[in-house]
Amino acid sequence: MSGYSQSNLRTRMSGNKGADVAISLPMQDSKYSRMASETYTAKPVSASLDNIKSLEQFQQLVYSMVGLAGFCILVGLMSMGFRAGYMILVLLICIGSFYLILHLAKWIIAFNDNDPEMRKISDYIREGAQGFLTVQYTAIAWMAAIVSVIIFGIYLFRASTTKEVSKFTLAVLTSLSFILGCFCSALAGYIGVWSSVRVNIRVAMAAGARDYMNCFLLCFRGGALSACLSASMCILGICMLYLLVHIIFVDFSGMPIHEVPVLLAGYGFGASFVALFMQLGGGIYTKAADVGADMVGKIEQNIPEDDPRNPAVIADLVGDNVGDCAGSMADVFESIAAEIIGTMILGASLGHEAKVENLEAFIFFPLIIHAFDLVVSGIGIMAVESRGRSEAPLTTMLRGYMISMFLAIIGFVATTRVMLYTAVAPSAWWHFSGCGIVGIVTSYLLVLITKYYTDYDYKPVQSIARASKSGHGTNIIAGVGVGMESTGLPITVISIALVISYYLGKTSGLPGAAAGVFGTAVATMGMLCTAVFVLSMNNFGPIADNGGGIVEMSGQGEEIREITDMLDAVGNVTKAASKGYAVGGSALACFVLFQAFLDEISILIGKPFQNIDISNVEVVIGGMLGVMTIFLFTGWSMQAVGSTAEKVVQEVRRQFQSMPGIMATPQTQTPDYTTCVAIVTKGALGAMVKPALLALSMPVIVGFTFRIIGSYTGQPLLGLETVAGFMMFGSITGLMMAIFLDNSGGAWDNAKKLVEKSGAKGTPQHQAAVTGDTVGDPFKDTSGPSLHVIITTMSTTILVLGPLFASY
Repeated sequence: MSGYSQSNLRTRMSGNKGADVAISLPMQDSKYSRMASETYTAKPVSASLDNIKSLEQFQQLVYSMVGLAGFCILVGLMSMGFRAGYMILVLLICIGSFYLILHLAKWIIAFNDNDPEMRKISDYIREGAQGFLTVQYTAIAWMAAIVSVIIFGIYLFRASTTKEVSKFTLAVLTSLSFILGCFCSALAGYIGVWSSVRVNIRVAMAAGARDYMNCFLLCFRGGALSACLSASMCILGICMLYLLVHIIFVDFSGMPIHEVPVLLAGYGFGASFVALFMQLGGGIYTKAADVGADMVGKIEQNIPEDDPRNPAVIADLVGDNVGDCAGSMADVFESIAAEIIGTMILGASLGHEAKVENLEAFIFFPLIIHAFDLVVSGIGIMAVESRGRSEAPLTTMLRGYMISMFLAIIGFVATTRVMLYTAVAPSAWWHFSGCGIVGIVTSYLLVLITKYYTDYDYKPVQSIARASKSGHGTNIIAGVGVGMESTGLPITVISIALVISYYLGKTSGLPGAAAGVFGTAVATMGMLCTAVFVLSMNNFGPIADNGGGIVEMSGQGEEIREITDMLDAVGNVTKAASKGYAVGGSALACFVLFQAFLDEISILIGKPFQNIDISNVEVVIGGMLGVMTIFLFTGWSMQAVGSTAEKVVQEVRRQFQSMPGIMATPQTQTPDYTTCVAIVTKGALGAMVKPALLALSMPVIVGFTFRIIGSYTGQPLLGLETVAGFMMFGSITGLMMAIFLDNSGGAWDNAKKLVEKSGAKGTPQHQAAVTGDTVGDPFKDTSGPSLHVIITTMSTTILVLGPLFASY
């Protein structure tokens, strides 16, 4: 990675109130200072040259994606002829999306970023983020290589779901699809950071020019750029893999087309694998730095957030990018991948069982829907225009969201009529249209519910702020209470959506249970068919936060910080709403994956495998182990944040004690930011391994253990039944826990902002609110978002390895 060398870091940065702050390594020798000197070196680059180089590199990436899509169109025509029409439409939409992305990139880069003080701070944030991703991606690449070899070995011994494919060929294909999923998911995360670290300084400069409208648009469109690219790459990757499988196995081996989607499961597993480590590692990084900075800076030293005198401030700003941006991008990428593949499996199974005349329409239906997501979200994104500071930023974004939803409903009805109409069941298409509308409405309701529980304009957050007047303990009690209460409405909405969509599908005229489950899958697609727009809102927050940090560190006036503070507060709500949306999508996607697992096993054993008896003691044990895994993972991830934050707190205190000139007036000493960055980097990467391995290994341990027990007790399917219980109970518990953690953390954060807005900074009420915010940080940005990934990772792991758990 360019910009790194073995020399010490001596980047000059503008400090508080115009002071000149130097970022340098401490004179004493320590393991963290040695690590910092070996890893981080900020390299001054001309702003204009850097922008030209950045845009050229991004153009090369986009054009390579366009070239891949064009190549797939040509190969698809040669392989499938006119039957490739659906795939060609999907790929053409992806190409259009890539050009929209390029337009957004050029629009962003055109804004001014040549303020020397802000530029130095922005460059250092970029260096820290790139340094962390370099180390993290190296570790993930090694683990992915090892897992791909393990998958290859396992598939040499597991039973095949198709007679046309040898075990060796299946092993090679699954390993390659796993690697492809890993690569695309990692690239999505990297692009999220690439965008955010280039937009943040432009947001700060727009705020400095008091240009609120462009400041708002830069935050939103900067997030939209990476959101569009993530979804486009996900769809393109699945199309490439489907085409490869079709050529090798359908064209040359004669495999029935309805068996093709099952062979794509490795792609979803790879996407989930990388998303887990990125969300978890980035979450530990960002919240350990944030907690360390707040505990000493705000509470002990009573200095503002993002004050340049705080030694942990740069690590905190880096964390916004590697946690909120990279992690969220990989999270949504794997959710879309898992949902598309799961629905393709169900559509193929249903279409084959019903003997519909156009089976490929049922298979490609989820790809078409998510391709239209790029269209409707793209229109909504470009329609977002601020009417000035008199209009709340969230209102501006929700107006664009309503446009996307309206177009999504029209597109969904039209697509179901064209693709899901069949003479076997002439009314089926409008039943499935209803399922999609249910999903779209569900997504909007989840966003509104989350907004109610996390926005300081409403009673729940106000009650936490009021409780802070009586102390730290009552603040924590109030926050936990709000979080617990906030699980009620989302679960009710999701349950109603499942019931309605299931019975709409079941009464469609197609085969009963399979059609019902496909109805829930279509509802999931409806919920995720505006995912690009929602992810754009999610990315808005960390970009605004970073821009505000640059404003604070460069010593700008209070009136400028007010602009970024207002956008940052809204960003907390959009992040929380996006998390509510994401966890709802993950919950419905897991139900789809559960049924896809049952369909896979039915194909494998040659008879229906549809009912799991929860009165079976082994199934109950599997369920309890699934619940335990969620709680244990949550505990370990919280401990990881706490232990790393302790080291940051110790380092920040050490610097304040050993360098009193940091707090002197005028300032005579400058903090050492680099050591805190090194501490958090090392801590996050080391701590992410244990909880991640737990989530990946537990389904395998449970499946193999009860396979062995079943082989001795004459129950050949016991391992499958037990792991199905593990999957379902674990997913439900993960859903509840994630909602609680996301909403309580978001409510604590905005309760603190409400207290600050009321002018109570520095008071005991503010200190109690900061404590609540500190507790909520790992809730909403580490454990909660990681659980979104966990519930789909466990499901895709079981889907990929499921046949190994049968002893027949």
